[in-house]
Amino acid sequence: MASIVILGAGIGGLPMAYDMKQEKRPEDTITVISNKPYFQFTPSNPWAAVGWRNREEITIDLAPVLKKQGIEFIADGAAKLVPEENKVILESGREVSYDYLVIATGPELAFDEIEGLGPEGGFTQSVCSIDHAMDAQGGWEDFCKTPGPIVVGAVQGASCYGPAYEFAMIMDTELKKRKIRDKVPMTFVTAEPYVGHLGLGGVGDTKGLLESEMRDRDIKWITNAKVNKIEDGKMYVSELNKDGSVSEEHELDFGYSMMLPAFRGIPAVRDIEGLVNPRGFIIVDEHQRNPTFKNIYSVGVCIAIAPLEATPVPVGVPKTGYMIESMVAATAGNIAQELRGEEPTHEGTWNAFCLADFGNSGVAFLAQPQNPPRNMNWAAQGKWVHWAKIGFEKYFMRKIRKGQSEPYFEKAVMSMLKVTRLKNK
Repeated sequence: MASIVILGAGIGGLPMAYDMKQEKRPEDTITVISNKPYFQFTPSNPWAAVGWRNREEITIDLAPVLKKQGIEFIADGAAKLVPEENKVILESGREVSYDYLVIATGPELAFDEIEGLGPEGGFTQSVCSIDHAMDAQGGWEDFCKTPGPIVVGAVQGASCYGPAYEFAMIMDTELKKRKIRDKVPMTFVTAEPYVGHLGLGGVGDTKGLLESEMRDRDIKWITNAKVNKIEDGKMYVSELNKDGSVSEEHELDFGYSMMLPAFRGIPAVRDIEGLVNPRGFIIVDEHQRNPTFKNIYSVGVCIAIAPLEATPVPVGVPKTGYMIESMVAATAGNIAQELRGEEPTHEGTWNAFCLADFGNSGVAFLAQPQNPPRNMNWAAQGKWVHWAKIGFEKYFMRKIRKGQSEPYFEKAVMSMLKVTRLKNK
């Protein structure tokens, strides 16, 4: 009998549990540990921040769902991982032993790296969690009563840019609905070297598509931006040249701001030699397995991926849902092989697929593989993306409630490629 412990219950952790249930032997056990008693559908947080979703619509109470699947659930945060002893020490003091551990925690949000950043003691909002999104919604309603300038984007070291673009466009759409858009100058501030870089060197014509969209919506932008500090209602930004020298200094006034932070590994795993890189992200090989502690696997945002290229301002690499789904499938298959005395052979494809909703339209992109040169490099826009994102939300929430391990992204991508081929004939 083997004890398989999954640390984290998000978009990577829960599908991991469901896939592992299909792959394990009858005598093996699965335990999911999370510092939250609920699953939160993070891609819907930008909608929640402007009041288009409430907490109940995009969260699921995990205990009854996992109990029905025969999966043990522990709602307790991880305080310290002790890989030499194959155990996780929880914040309550409880110790959980494992034969195999899958780390799927997601990141810690590094708001403290920039003075004044973030909703907890700072002056900017976040859409990185449902708690932050609900706080942002309260701030949004107050802002709309006395509208003024908006600053939105992603700071240096951020590795998730899609939600920043989404939130900028969603705010624009909502302000137009309220008929107050004319009172709100908006500036997009990003560490990316150009609009639409996305940490991927661009995908298809994301640069042209997103620049055009922002021009149409009268959203100004600053790229190669280093946020120095933030005060109440003011952001200090250095715009850099290609050689890293300062091109221009900006002092941006705002009545409302949402800036995505940089990520780092959670404290429970940081500084464990051989397990993590200097930012605390989990080091994995091509099989999603840590080279030092070979009974530890990792999936999702918490794994270490080197930046695509050197940029004037540090830009991280995103881990999209399609990539995470692929990591999960490979990891489940590899642990199953180990349980049966075989060596792991499964590898994730690490392709990137994203549906970026703009409130009334959107942009979709597909990169196979994620880093260039690519076999597939495609981007498109239209109202269909908005409806596809809504469909994705409903599908994924239903999948989590029912304990299904069916791959969504692979099906969606195959359908898109089929449509693209038909159009090109």
